Amino acid sequence: MISRPPSVPPASPATPPAAAAEAVAKQKAASIALYIGLVLLALWVVRDFIVVAAWSGVAAIALWPLLHKVARSRWFSGRPTLLAAVFTLLIALLVLLPLGLGIAQALHEAHELNDWFRSVQQNGIAMPGFLERLPFGGQQISAWWQANLAQPLRDSAAMKGLHGGTVMTLGRRFGARAAHAAMVFAFMLITLFVIFQAGPRLSGALLRAARRGFGDNGAELVQRMAIAVRGTVSGLIVVGAGEGALLGIAYFATGMPHAALLGLVTAIAAMLPFCAPIVFCLAALWLLTQGSLAAAVGLAVFGAVVVFIAEHFVRPVLIGNSTRLPFLLVLFGILGGAETFGLIGIFIGPALMTVLMVLWTDLVR
Repeated sequence: MISRPPSVPPASPATPPAAAAEAVAKQKAASIALYIGLVLLALWVVRDFIVVAAWSGVAAIALWPLLHKVARSRWFSGRPTLLAAVFTLLIALLVLLPLGLGIAQALHEAHELNDWFRSVQQNGIAMPGFLERLPFGGQQISAWWQANLAQPLRDSAAMKGLHGGTVMTLGRRFGARAAHAAMVFAFMLITLFVIFQAGPRLSGALLRAARRGFGDNGAELVQRMAIAVRGTVSGLIVVGAGEGALLGIAYFATGMPHAALLGLVTAIAAMLPFCAPIVFCLAALWLLTQGSLAAAVGLAVFGAVVVFIAEHFVRPVLIGNSTRLPFLLVLFGILGGAETFGLIGIFIGPALMTVLMVLWTDLVR
């Protein structure tokens, strides 16, 4: 009897190509959704440190060319930890040294300020004689001064709201903000140390990731955004130092006390758009209360001219030359970024305007 071979079950039909492609597309969509969800969750976890990372990134981008140049010297070659420690210490000194000088000077003047405040509480502030001779509004200003400042300030209507509870509340708020700023600065220094220690490896990894994710155009865009941030930092520092130097000379010429320290404060304030007028207007007001009308007017006019030229022409030109941005986009980037994102937006705004300019160039090319 001839045996028959065992029957083989029929093979399952092959998966249709359309079904396989649909399965792959679903897996890819699920993976993208998972990645986005995990990234958003991670950002939510570190939400309180995003500002710290942003400030650290701005400082690192601004100092990156100098870091590379110093790293090639024989003192720091092959010593990334020493290099990172030196750069982090220099940044800490650049911030803490002027702040310490200002606090020390304030403490030195605290006794005289306290004596002056007690005196005006008991006797008021004498009205300068030129106010009565003003061609317009002299009577109104004189009446307001007599009602609020000429009499003892403890009985003045302008000082009634400054009772002990208000002062304590303002003091607590200021202390909380100062503590928060100190914490942000400390974490920024730690983050900067890690970034500086990583050195070229970090920048290379970021460019490779941008090139892999977005192609060569994406890597070029990242580099141009870094150039925009670096140009913004340079423009702010150069213009701030120039405004502080010019107004420091004006303070000295008008007889302001502590002209050098006041010039340093003005330079720091001038690194932020339109903050320098606060300093020189207060100085002009002090000169006005001392009866120096010509000096006060001269300081106010000179400061206004310097700030107008620096903020509207010099700073946008410096930043625009490095980023190849038009004047208007630089101005909109600085002001709009500050309004939208706060202080860090001063650096983010021009970088976003660079992205907008690149996209526009690619569109019309």
